[in-house]
Amino acid sequence: MTGAGRDFVRSPDGGSRKDRMVIAQISDTHILARSSDQAVAAPRADNLRRCIADINRQGVDVVVHTGDSVHHGTAEEYAHLREILADLEAPLLLIPGNRDRHGALSAAFGHLSYLPRNGDFFHYAVEDYPLRLVALDSVAAGERKGVFCARRLAWLEETLAREPGRPTVLFVHHPPFDIAGHYVGGYRRPRDARDLAAVVSRHPQVERLLCGHVHILHRAQWGGTVATTMPSVAVDLRKGADGTIEAAPSYLLHVASGAGGLVSHTRVVTH
Repeated sequence: MTGAGRDFVRSPDGGSRKDRMVIAQISDTHILARSSDQAVAAPRADNLRRCIADINRQGVDVVVHTGDSVHHGTAEEYAHLREILADLEAPLLLIPGNRDRHGALSAAFGHLSYLPRNGDFFHYAVEDYPLRLVALDSVAAGERKGVFCARRLAWLEETLAREPGRPTVLFVHHPPFDIAGHYVGGYRRPRDARDLAAVVSRHPQVERLLCGHVHILHRAQWGGTVATTMPSVAVDLRKGADGTIEAAPSYLLHVASGAGGLVSHTRVVTH
């Protein structure tokens, strides 16, 4: 993992808060190559840099990127992305979105030990924190919509069954539920989303499902737990952005405490 990281966030009085854990979520950064002449290239890089600077001030334990990290999946874009993300002080967890390319992503971030080195999807579990973090890959080559085949489902079922008493957070790019007026039928086969919900519903230790892809903030009851999406860090692609504070870069903080549950906050970066 990149960055020195922290095992636990510190309380405002400077004391160790071993009953708390803070996850920062970024998504849909859609970074372009440093050499790109597109007008949105520099603003997108700046959006991400501003979020990273703010994240570094929050005492975050881990940063999760829920996909579409770059826009075309090229090696040059991933090199630019890696350069920007190098400023993160907390460990980074990545999953692909439909804009990402598995081979190029793993080549650029091969130093991240958790990323699978082979196979056609990136599923993995991180056991280093009070919350168990489980990454799910909903991407198939050449497919914009989500995919969750029988092999992916079986991996998730087995992984969750190994730790039935441990609070767990899942993250995946494509939300496996509809958002009226914004996102309907997001999986290539509707049964994929239904089967994923059925697996999760059998494992009550799942505290949250974190998603990207839709570029808006949304919360839903799904699969016996709570699922959330977030606005795109790439402000020019954000749904509903109107040039006001809503168009400023933003990310989510998810805070777990010993009291149970996960509380989410939107951080709008105005500086």
